Amino acid sequence: MLRQMLLGLTISAVNIVIHALVMTLVLQVTLKMEGFAKGRLSIILSSAMTATALVLMAAHVVEVCVWAAAYGVLGVTASSERLIHFAFVNYTTLGYGDQLPIKRWEVLGPITAMNGVLLFGWSTAVLFEVLRAALTRAGRSLGRAP
Repeated sequence: MLRQMLLGLTISAVNIVIHALVMTLVLQVTLKMEGFAKGRLSIILSSAMTATALVLMAAHVVEVCVWAAAYGVLGVTASSERLIHFAFVNYTTLGYGDQLPIKRWEVLGPITAMNGVLLFGWSTAVLFEVLRAALTRAGRSLGRAP
């Protein structure tokens, strides 16, 4: 079990680094939005939120693929044909149960779920920060106090 925990934490750390890089990029772009908010609040807000959500979804897909690759290398499931599906089910905590890990890797599924929950929560926090930042900048550009 220690081996599973260490490997799971290592794979989670890789995903956390990926997520941190994407979050940094998203927040840097958000900080540069100030000059664009004048008179176009609804367009800026909807564009910022849509772009942020799509970038975050893409990051999550990459992170699921990292888990799928790890599952493939480790031979976590009997069927290597559905590794991405298996990784998505674990990462999103959907838990279909139609595909199970082999016994010696059964702890990786919950570790994957823990990683997914953490990163989804982080993504939600970033979405709210982008919204807050966009509204603050829009308020300033309209002459309102932040």
